[in-house]
Amino acid sequence: MNKIGLIIRREFLTRVRKPSFLIMTLLGPLLIAGGVTLAVYLGLQESGIQNVLVIDKSHLVTKKLKETDKVKFFYDHADWSDSTFKASPYNVMVDVNEEILVTNTIQLYYKELPSINTQRTIQAELEKVLEREKLRLNEVDPDTYARIKTALKMHLFDIDKEGRRSFDEVKAFIGLFFALLIYMFIFLYGVQVMRGVMEEKQNRIVEVLVSSVKPFQLMMGKITGIAMVGLLQFVLWVALTSGLATVGSAVLMKDRFDPAEVARLQGTAEVQAELQKSPAALDQSETQQLIAEITAEMPRILFCFLFYFIGGYLLYASLFAAIGAAVDTETDVQQFMLPVTLPMVLAIIISEMAMMNPDGPAVRWFSLIPLTSPVVMMIRVVMGNAFDNPLLLATSMVLLVLTFIATTWLAGRIYRTGILMYGKKVSWKELGKWLFYKG
Repeated sequence: MNKIGLIIRREFLTRVRKPSFLIMTLLGPLLIAGGVTLAVYLGLQESGIQNVLVIDKSHLVTKKLKETDKVKFFYDHADWSDSTFKASPYNVMVDVNEEILVTNTIQLYYKELPSINTQRTIQAELEKVLEREKLRLNEVDPDTYARIKTALKMHLFDIDKEGRRSFDEVKAFIGLFFALLIYMFIFLYGVQVMRGVMEEKQNRIVEVLVSSVKPFQLMMGKITGIAMVGLLQFVLWVALTSGLATVGSAVLMKDRFDPAEVARLQGTAEVQAELQKSPAALDQSETQQLIAEITAEMPRILFCFLFYFIGGYLLYASLFAAIGAAVDTETDVQQFMLPVTLPMVLAIIISEMAMMNPDGPAVRWFSLIPLTSPVVMMIRVVMGNAFDNPLLLATSMVLLVLTFIATTWLAGRIYRTGILMYGKKVSWKELGKWLFYKG
């Protein structure tokens, strides 16, 4: 254990003292927070006034579409050729064909792709006018229809929670956020382990190290040391990114989120109607209940997150270290990367299934398999399903630990032979032989 501790200390201090660590620790949050804030800011900006030409041969919508500050409607009743439209001052052309009341379909032509907001404005205005026209043709009073039209809002209740509303939909997205953090951390710092091993192999430093320590000790120390570096940098990134994002939002988007303007928008009937359409829309009391539930479960959630966060990294780091010991250059890495990365890709796919059906058979199995459990299980943990079956959760944790120990031992055997191999391209068959070498 003393030798492992020395290796951990060496790996940690060597990397923390590098100028690149300090630069990336400061530059990473700046790039992340700046990029996200700038992307949101630019996404909220309008591209100027959109002049929309409506070709309305049947005179169904002429002069009936409501304009906005950014979308202006112009009308014509004759066919326009592509060349005529290109030479016109209009940005968008909408063909309201004569069969629209039957087909419910329009054709939209553009010179430059309009923003999603512009597309939604055009679609929403056309839908309103065509709906009124259909009511007129079917002799239905629009006011009566408006009174009886119902936007159904469905609340979910878990019978085991004494009739309280279930927030599993919202919790699923929180769980996915935790799962993606684990996914990013595993690959970001797992690759660092692989490159660190390759660097030592190329510099011949390892020839001195293996004469005094066992391969398993060297592997364990290296993986743990880099994990500590990664965890420190990750915590600093989260803290710095949160602070910078808050400052950036306050500076760049203060006009966009002016309290008076938000209050005005929330008071409009149109916005309220849209909110009512959302099954997951929460009022103030429901939001407080959700926060209270998350807060009550937070100690268990954080424990599981840290366990799978560290356990998933240690498992994959051992595999990446074995790859680094087996190859000489990064060009040789590709043949070994697919079997290592494929389980994590599958885990992300299964995580989306877990959001919709957290107790499905596929989700249960993938939350047990150690190569996918760090990502998939976090969805079930945040949603609370994992705690309903503590035996399954405990089994998943034990399997992850045992698999990490086993892969580290196997990786150590590959490391023992591969770290001293130079200039030879390794195959899967050769790796299999290394596992059974004596000594």
